[in-house]
Amino acid sequence: MSVFTTVTREQLGTWLRNYSIGTLTGLEGVAAGIENTNYFVTTSQGRFVLTLFEKLGAHDLPFYLGLMDHLAQRGTPSAKPVPDRRGAFLGELNGKPAALVSYLPGVDVAGPTPAQCALAGELLARIHLAGASYPARMDNPRGPRWWTSVLPEIVPFLGSEDAALLRDEIRFQERYRFADLPRGAIHADYFRDNVLWQGSAISGVIDFYFACTDALLYDVAIAVNDWCLDGDGALDGVRAAALLEAYGKVRPYSAAERGAWTVMLRAGALRFWVSRLYDFYLPRPGELTHAKDPNHFRRILAGHVARGDDVPRLAG
Repeated sequence: MSVFTTVTREQLGTWLRNYSIGTLTGLEGVAAGIENTNYFVTTSQGRFVLTLFEKLGAHDLPFYLGLMDHLAQRGTPSAKPVPDRRGAFLGELNGKPAALVSYLPGVDVAGPTPAQCALAGELLARIHLAGASYPARMDNPRGPRWWTSVLPEIVPFLGSEDAALLRDEIRFQERYRFADLPRGAIHADYFRDNVLWQGSAISGVIDFYFACTDALLYDVAIAVNDWCLDGDGALDGVRAAALLEAYGKVRPYSAAERGAWTVMLRAGALRFWVSRLYDFYLPRPGELTHAKDPNHFRRILAGHVARGDDVPRLAG
């Protein structure tokens, strides 16, 4: 479980006096996540999720919370931030920025079917269309500039082969900027564990705390790299085709996006390989933490490099 900042029932009960959501009846640490401290909070008026932000500063958080609210108001099944008595989404608890959001029922799926991949692709396109009217902007905090800046910190922990792959891929990505790709608000972490299901329908999308303004296709690549893999870490053509086709029916791909697709697949894999390497080798102190396996995205990236353009294509 990733709990970096302990919150007691007494502390939370006092803090909740700032909200009109009833009295505290339950508090439970959430087992998932590696970036923030999360608790399930139950009150006399319902269930919520409390997040204490361990890395993000208070100046960044209005972008994420505002985006979640913007999407929820436009029919996207996003967790909706809960305002306090002053109407603010963001507070402070135990010295950390903190927010409450609505609890979304459902569970994630470990092995999605092609039909589920299609629904995930359709919803991602809807998120992108709804996010087009979101006025706030934020540069990608884990984009190319970040990859380059943390490279010297990570390389000393790696063997020669992994270090060479990492350096080579960062140099490869530096050759492409794709300024003509459609851009807007993206989720940037649209993994299976951030999409909840009830039966055959998606009940919610959570964890927008890597959201940013970037190429929409980059978000599609991140999704495909998680939703559409076979047991060996290679792309499953049937599931990838289902997700890409369903997305394209809602938001058609541009010619520039079709030309950038293979590079974006590699960029999506690189981003999470670097993040997992950083979290694995340079963790911060925590009460109870877990870091995800970096080699998972190393294998995905190496597979993309080896296959070149032999990947499922964008529809249209």
